[in-house]
Amino acid sequence: MASSVPSSSLFILCLMSLYILLIHDHHTQLTQASKIQMDELLETDQTIVDLSPVPNNQSIDCDWACGERCKDSSRPNLCKRACGTCCIRCGCVPPGTYGNYESCPCYFSQTTHDGARKCP
Repeated sequence: MASSVPSSSLFILCLMSLYILLIHDHHTQLTQASKIQMDELLETDQTIVDLSPVPNNQSIDCDWACGERCKDSSRPNLCKRACGTCCIRCGCVPPGTYGNYESCPCYFSQTTHDGARKCP
């Protein structure tokens, strides 16, 4: 008896369905874990730092701020480009040419796909 769907296509379809179910299950577990962690933080009365980007309605001169941040960099153009992206996303740039990330937690939390810090 001939099937209208080749067996390899059916196998791939089954794998894709399984993958989607696994992703959904993983997302559900992460969401539940995040809720539990947030509840624990609220119960222990710890300060929660908001690392989310701020709206773009804040007035900061990113060109000037990143120029100051990157003025001692060995690769100032690369530094300014990365800093500018982070400044636009976060609405702030830490003072000085290095460190001081506590003044702008969003800037510090930005990472590349490899997990390295994005913002200089």
